[in-house]
Amino acid sequence: MKNKTDRIKFIRQVCLENNVSSQEELLSILKDNGFNLTQATLSRDLKRLKISKTLTPQGLYRYVVPLSTFPVSHTPEVRKMGVGSLEFSGHLAVIKTKSGYAGGIASEIDSSANSAILGTVAGDDTIIIVPREGFSREEITKALTKILEESEH
Repeated sequence: MKNKTDRIKFIRQVCLENNVSSQEELLSILKDNGFNLTQATLSRDLKRLKISKTLTPQGLYRYVVPLSTFPVSHTPEVRKMGVGSLEFSGHLAVIKTKSGYAGGIASEIDSSANSAILGTVAGDDTIIIVPREGFSREEITKALTKILEESEH
């Protein structure tokens, strides 16, 4: 049986990398991967991670992982900047921000980008991150949160 820390990490990763639309679907994925838990436990885990359902442009619901649930981004400065959530679609990453914040945050990412990030495209409240080839989602997430934390210091 796997422990709670492993389960929390797995839930976050599954929701980041897949279009999971229901607790039943997520519970099935967890059980298929050796996690034995109830729906009530899963519900508490989702609440703890602040994972919520959002409506996609296709009219379907999916779970979204807020950027603030990543270990390196628990600082009040990152939340104060207006960064909301981080999602991946294929190789691209999308950051949701408060309205009007995307341009400034994208500029900060571009000026501080390391070898993992090629560049950004920003709208009013959305930033598309274009990663370089060969970098994992975890590496991109770590690079982004590091850039955002350093920009506030």
